[in-house]
This record gives sequence, structure tokens and C-alpha cells, in this order.
Amino acid sequence: MDPYLAGLVLAGRRVVVVGGGTVAQRRIAGLLTAGADVLVVAPDVTPAVEGMATARELTWEARPYRDGDLDGAWYVVSCTDSTEVNAAVAAEAERRRVFCVRADDATGGTAVTPAVGHHDGITVGVLAGRRPRRSAAVRTALVEALATGLVDDTAEPVTPGVALVGGGPGDPELITVRGRRLLTRADVVVTDRLGPRDLLDHLDPHVEVVDASKIPYGRAMNQARINELLIEHARAGKFVVRLKGGDPYVFGRGFEEALACAEAGVPVTVVPGVTSAFAAPAVADVPVSHRGVAHEIVVVSGHVAPDDPRSLVDWPALGRLRGTVVLLMAVERIGAFATALIDGGRPADTPVAVVQDGTMRIQRSVRATLATVADVVREEGINPPAVVVVGPVAGLAERVTGTPAR
Repeated sequence: MDPYLAGLVLAGRRVVVVGGGTVAQRRIAGLLTAGADVLVVAPDVTPAVEGMATARELTWEARPYRDGDLDGAWYVVSCTDSTEVNAAVAAEAERRRVFCVRADDATGGTAVTPAVGHHDGITVGVLAGRRPRRSAAVRTALVEALATGLVDDTAEPVTPGVALVGGGPGDPELITVRGRRLLTRADVVVTDRLGPRDLLDHLDPHVEVVDASKIPYGRAMNQARINELLIEHARAGKFVVRLKGGDPYVFGRGFEEALACAEAGVPVTVVPGVTSAFAAPAVADVPVSHRGVAHEIVVVSGHVAPDDPRSLVDWPALGRLRGTVVLLMAVERIGAFATALIDGGRPADTPVAVVQDGTMRIQRSVRATLATVADVVREEGINPPAVVVVGPVAGLAERVTGTPAR
């Protein structure tokens, strides 16, 4: 017969998990999220479950199951690798009238675990008649549909305000789930050229898109005007998404916008994004850290030259570092930055990787050294936006690509 699907309120109630393997590990996570008082009975557990016990998220009794362990339980999950033990647990649960899930035999218990997904306060549970792969596939499709806005879950209008959304390095699939969801609810989207532009085509026709792009050394919307637009639209009762490339707070001037909104009494939500400082090198086979190679990562803005009075960077100190230096907005002055690092003590043959339009269809990258990077960037016609990685990690890509630096 079809099971009756219900949501259990387990907060503060005893749940016994018999078994400590990977199946138990998967079930325990959801039980802890529900606030259950979890007791794990198993001679051995996975390192993750042991870590939960060490952190006192649950109680672990390192021994085999014995009759009586279900005393005081509201719910039981039996997931040992022994059919006999699982049957004994189910039998005790039956006597005590406690619902029990048997991981090895769904028909042998009194409860079935659905494929569960979560989205913005919504819990989706799917049962497919003991066909777990089918239920998992349907669950995943439903959650993705909710996250992308394909299924509209908004029963009430969105509260007016501003969301500063980090869109990631450019690939539309690298925006966060929350960022994508808020974008589908926007009345107004104030975007720039570094945001995931492909997503704009999926907005509803009524959504107003404001182009606030800033072209390096070219056309640019004044930051004060951007702040004014956010406030004006929010005060007009609209929900505004400020869609930015990377992360709003990593050289994205996001906090300036948050301050302006706060001073105007406009509510602000901040959604972090995948920063291009790390993502662009990664997709070009350049790790910004690697065991035994780099123990430090410094991200530096290159919007002013090393000798500019406005510079807040201690370039001699950067030159003395042995780890990774990631330069953003540095293409135009790459020669000056390379010289400053060499003058500070970095060897001239230090590897350098430059990644332009990281994660985009037009992505390309070049590798050089501090001594040659200015010439290579000029010869190859590298233009912003590009991420520059300086340090031994920039030379590791040769192991993957087989192409030596110039």
C-alpha cells in the first residue's frame, strides 16, 4: 500500500540511529537540521559522524545494538550492514509502537524515507514506490525548478528593498542558488558588464534592466548615481537586485551601496558570490593554493599604480612574500606591478598566469614570468577583465597543460 506522507516535528525528541556508516551519515544530517536529539548506536562510525559526536551535536554509544535501546525514542533509523540486527531493531520498534525506517528493506519497517529537498523554507519530499533513483530525480528537478524560478513559489509580493547579489565570475551557472532565486523576483535589475549577462534574457518582460557598466578607462556610470537609482526604485515600492560580477564585497564597491541604502532607510540583503579572484584561475588550471607550495593568498586591487599617492598597498611587503598574489584590475599597469614586486624581492622568474574573461565562452589565458608578463600581455592583446596570479602556483598548470611559460 502507498505510504502516508507526513512531516514529523522532531525538535527536542529522541531519535535513535542504529548503525554508523555512510547511510547513517546521510540520514543524521537531516535529523540534526530538524533539531532531533540523536542517539547513534554503533561499534564504529564514519569520521564525519565521529566529528558530530565530538562537537556534541549527537550522542554516540560505541557498541552493538541491544534490546531496549529504543526506550524513549520517537523515531528510529536502522541502517547496519546486518539483516538480523535491522530486523531486531524493527521488531523492537513494532513492540514499542515507534515508527522505524529499515535502510536495507523498506517493506520491513513502518516508515519510508522520501527523497527530500529544501528551497527557501519549502521542503519537498518525494516517494516513488521503492524506486529511490526516480524519487531522487524528481526531487532534484523540483528543487531546481523552484531555485531558477521555473516554478513560481511567491504567494505574496516581494517586500520592496535592495538585494546586492554576487553573480559570480560570469558563467550563469556559477551564480548562487539564492542569487538566482532573488533575480527571478526582481522588479528592477541594476547590472554591470561583469555580471552573468546570459541571465538577463530569462527575466520577465516587466523587469526593468538598468545598465550600470563601468568600462575600464572608458564609459562608466557614476557610483553616486548607482546608489541613487537603488534608493529611488526601492522607495517607489520595487524590489531591486543589484547584480554584480564576482562577490559584492571583494573590490565590488558593494559596501558603499549597502551604506547608501542603510542611510536612506532602505532594507538591504547581501548575497555573496563566487569571486573571480579564485574562480578564474581555477578554470584555467591555476590553483591559488597548493600544499607545500603556498601558505598565503593576498588579493590586491590594481586600480591605482604602486607609486600613486592613493595606493594603500605595501608593495615592498608583497615583494617579500613567498605565497600567492592575485591582482584584480591590473592589466593596464601590469608592468608597474611586476617591477614593484621584483624591487620588493620577488625573483624575476616568478611564474605569472593571466586569465581573461574567466569562465566565459571567450576565456583565454597566458603564462609568463614577472620579467616577461608585461610584454606577453601586450603581445597577446590581453584586455580587462582579467585576473593575474603571481607565485609558484602559477607554474603548476604546466603539469596539466604541458605548455611552458613564456
